[in-house]
Amino acid sequence: MCGYIQYTTMAKYVTPNSSYGSTFGVRVGDSPGVAASALTTSGNGIDYDTLNRRRFTDRVAFNEFYTIIKDSVRARLGHPVVRVELSDFQLLTAIDEAISRLDYHAPDWCINYMSFQTQIGVGLYKLPRFVLNNLQYAAYKKTLLAVAAQEGSLEFDFFIKYFQENFLFQDFGVSDFFILQTSLKTMRRVLGREGMFNVVNGEYLQLFPVPTEIAEQVVVIFKALNTPTLHHYYINWLQRYATAISKGILGQIRGKYTTLPSPAGGAQLNGAALVQECEAEKATLLDELLHEIEEPPAAFTTFG
Repeated sequence: MCGYIQYTTMAKYVTPNSSYGSTFGVRVGDSPGVAASALTTSGNGIDYDTLNRRRFTDRVAFNEFYTIIKDSVRARLGHPVVRVELSDFQLLTAIDEAISRLDYHAPDWCINYMSFQTQIGVGLYKLPRFVLNNLQYAAYKKTLLAVAAQEGSLEFDFFIKYFQENFLFQDFGVSDFFILQTSLKTMRRVLGREGMFNVVNGEYLQLFPVPTEIAEQVVVIFKALNTPTLHHYYINWLQRYATAISKGILGQIRGKYTTLPSPAGGAQLNGAALVQECEAEKATLLDELLHEIEEPPAAFTTFG
């Protein structure tokens, strides 16, 4: 269960020591447990802290990944055969918009994992921005298998009763397994064992219930673009979408004039045509993104 809420007064939070899976971040330092705030995106090519937040007065610099997209855009618009009247800042905004689109609809193969250990009495944890951007799930729960030491409790009795009535250790089939999962999920919610989470201010992960007895382990599942391993098809989509956006900007610039004086009698500008191409290409690419790149939910089938 997940929700998005906003705090007016920030409660106590901690930045946990995290264990990262196949994330695109680079851990700073040599210690085994590195704080989440020490995770940097250097070398990745996407700085989520400045994405779509740059100002015109900022110094424009293109890293290797952005340069790949920028060069493709300029070439598709005719450079160096014809002049392309776009500044570096305008090209940067087009690339940022294209990356934001693809990142928002990141396909399932972009799934990454990280884990951290909670602290007793603390339910709010500060995580990197790219983790919370496309957060999928936070596995925070006390499983029923962990209650063996609580013999005599109501939850323990329910647990043993289910196994006895469903002949788990005799003829246990696939259908029994799915019934087991459904039953365990219901019991966890009824008995308060199923953990819940919220994203607070796009910066913090809030966990319920707050750990009070032992420090629980949390596994976080999220989607994130990893530019060094990004599939060439998706890089090409970024190039085409950034080109479509750039056509719209260029069309607005050239649309201020219909002709320019020249010795041959005047050069005809194509501002209106570029704006029309921009809208048509963006619509086509968005349809491609939703139906080809962003993978639909997998079909679920059971066999008796």
